[in-house]
Amino acid sequence: MPMTTNCLIVDDEPLARNLIREHIGKMPGFQVQGECGTAMEAMTALRENKIDLVFLDIQMPQISGLEFLRMVPQKPRVIITTAYREYALEGFELDVVDYLLKPITFERFFKAVSKYCQQVATPPMSENHGPANPHETSFIYVKENKKHVKVSFADILYVEGFSEYVKIFTQEKRIITKLSLSWMEEQLPEVEFLRIHKSYIIAVEKINAFTANTIEVGGKELPVGRSYKGVVSKALQFPGMASQN
Repeated sequence: MPMTTNCLIVDDEPLARNLIREHIGKMPGFQVQGECGTAMEAMTALRENKIDLVFLDIQMPQISGLEFLRMVPQKPRVIITTAYREYALEGFELDVVDYLLKPITFERFFKAVSKYCQQVATPPMSENHGPANPHETSFIYVKENKKHVKVSFADILYVEGFSEYVKIFTQEKRIITKLSLSWMEEQLPEVEFLRIHKSYIIAVEKINAFTANTIEVGGKELPVGRSYKGVVSKALQFPGMASQN
């Protein structure tokens, strides 16, 4: 990893650029090399400067962030910063380091930059050994019956909280461990998982069907909590959900 990481901030909102600049200022070894309000400005900045890491907004005038990524022939590593969850899958297909949802806390920013540092320190494996994608291989260990059990995020259908415990439901098994649902929510990638109720977190890609009041995951119909309907409605792009009881 280089001694200094040169960063480029690409966002048409000045306040959003200011926040990213402040976060970068707290990271030793990282510096802002430039700031751009449009994708065209970013193209010029990449040609004229050595950029290691780009913080890229998606919704921008004329050319979107995702269009920009497709246009750049030799792009540096990219962390997407956006208010829109629905572009996450497309972003990861373009091999971004991470996908940050606005408003971006420093804690979440730090995790994204840590992923970048890990990728730079450990280059991707060759084609013969398969892709080295931390997004696809993320996991945690949880304690069950005196054993530490590995749980891959990609296997989780949903998580149910009850008292001081959580039940983690995967395609093949159910794991019960002494943890809080809030702690689990912090560990799970925020663009892949959604809190729908005080007692439930679901994997968005595992949703089979949903209504204004329920979401079906893994053959189980789960309730959508009243206070979560607005967030769920926005995430699933279902306008009527927030207003129905």
